[in-house]
This record gives sequence, structure tokens and C-alpha cells, in this order.
Amino acid sequence: MDKKEKRVLLGVIGGLILLTVILLSFISVIGNSWFAPPSGTIAVIPIYGHITYSSSPFMDSHTTHPEDIKNFIESANQDVNINAILLEINSQGGTPVASNELMESVKNSKKPVVVWISDSGVSGAYLVASGADHIMANPSSWVGSIGVLIDLVDLSRLYEREGINRYVIKSGEYKDMGADFRELTPEEREMLQNIVDEQYDYFIEQIAENRDLNKTYVAEIAEGKVYTGTQAENLKLIDNTGSKEEALEIAAELAGIEKYQTVTFARRTPLGAILGSLVSRIGYSMGLGIGENLQTSTISNMHP
Repeated sequence: MDKKEKRVLLGVIGGLILLTVILLSFISVIGNSWFAPPSGTIAVIPIYGHITYSSSPFMDSHTTHPEDIKNFIESANQDVNINAILLEINSQGGTPVASNELMESVKNSKKPVVVWISDSGVSGAYLVASGADHIMANPSSWVGSIGVLIDLVDLSRLYEREGINRYVIKSGEYKDMGADFRELTPEEREMLQNIVDEQYDYFIEQIAENRDLNKTYVAEIAEGKVYTGTQAENLKLIDNTGSKEEALEIAAELAGIEKYQTVTFARRTPLGAILGSLVSRIGYSMGLGIGENLQTSTISNMHP
């Protein structure tokens, strides 16, 4: 090999070395995006307290308004940086319309939705959870209470004892049905029972469909019964038990990501709740939830 050929060969080798150094430098800068596991963001949306469309500045701290959650879910679906949604539920139920509307929003999410039930996810809150792709609860969580109730108060004896004469001028025979100053008639009681039975049947149908269970089976384990997370898993009402961190891992898995951060969607609420009412209330509920106040926040945490 003459000197000219040697110079060409050395030039080629030098060029390859230089190219290798440049490529290694380039990879060190963008290598994470090329070779590291996919990364993304999981939106955490809390659902605390009574789920209802009722709005009052004195009740909001103990209630979840469906429109708030629906808007959060829609925002998460439209955000290209968010890959999955975790609903953190601590609720003792809600009204039929509010619970059903929120369930539909969960079912229609374009991105994976995982539910983690903390202390309680019963009645209307469980209906909402049933629309998710995966349900996880703590082993000691309260789950289920599939049922419907109408809450009425009869104060007629109290009014009589205190000498209070309450009466009504009405346009129809049943217009004051459920009023607190008189008992229900047998006919009125039957009418309200029919409403409850219809709502209960619909509730069971939705759970059976969402959880891919037989309707007869759901009816057998329903009846308003409350189960622990462990019992609910054995009954197929939830998929498994575990912590919130494990639920996030499931959400990441469904989204096809390994490294992720979380961002919490929540709202700021006013003063605490006024519990109870002397008027008729119908709901998929065990009672008004005592959940925690929702605070407006955007909290990011990196998870390897």
C-alpha cells in the first residue's frame, strides 16, 4: 500500500471516528426520547362526597358536581400530553341523574380510565366507578351498596305536640305527597315504591353491563349490601385490591407508558356542608358523604 492509499485509509478511519463521536454526542442529548421507556402523564381526578347537580355555597365542600368532573375528563381527553385518567373516589353515593351522567362520561372517555376507591365507593359512586376500564380498591374500602332510596321525614306528631298547624292548598291529589306534615297514604307509598323499583332495576342493568356480569347475579349480590374491597374483588365488583400507587401503575400500563408524572385536577370549594333536609330526596346513596374538601391544584410527581 503506497503513501497515497494510506492517507486515504487514515482519512476514512478518521472520518468514521469523528462521525461516531458526533453520533454519540447526539444520542446523549436525545437518547432518552429514543431509547428510554415511553413517558407520559396521568390525570388524577378526585370524586369526593355526595354526587349531585344541586348547587349551594354551603354544600359544595361535601359534594361533587358532575359538570366539574365531566369537564376535567374532557380536558384530559383533549390534552395530548395526558395518557390516562385515575379517578380517586371517596364518596357514599349521589342522585340517580348525576351519578348516571358521570358514569356515561367515564365510559365515553377516549383515554384509559382507572378508578381507585379509598375509604368509600358505594351506591351512585360505585355506579360511576363501574364505567371505568379498571377498578381497584383498598382491601378495607367500602364498596357496593347497589340500591336506591327515597328519604322522607314525617313530623306530623311533632307539629301536633307543638301546636303547629301546617296545611297546604294544592291543585292535585298527590301534589303534597311526601310532605313532612302528614303520613303517606298506602297508594302513595306504592307509587314511590314503584319508582324506587324501576330505578333499582336500571341500576342493576348498568352494573351488569359495565362489569360484564349476569343481571341475575348482580341482583343477588346487590340489595344495598356493602362489601369490603377484598369481598368486592371476590364478587367481581372490582378487578383487584391495592394502593393508589398500584392503581397508577395499572393506568400507565393501559396507556402503554412506563415512566410517568401525575397532574391533579380539582376545584376550590367554599365553606362546609349543611347536612340533611326535611324534603323528599331520592338517591343512589347511603347518605351524604363526608369526603374531603377539593382544592384547586396542579401537582406533578415523577414515577420511574
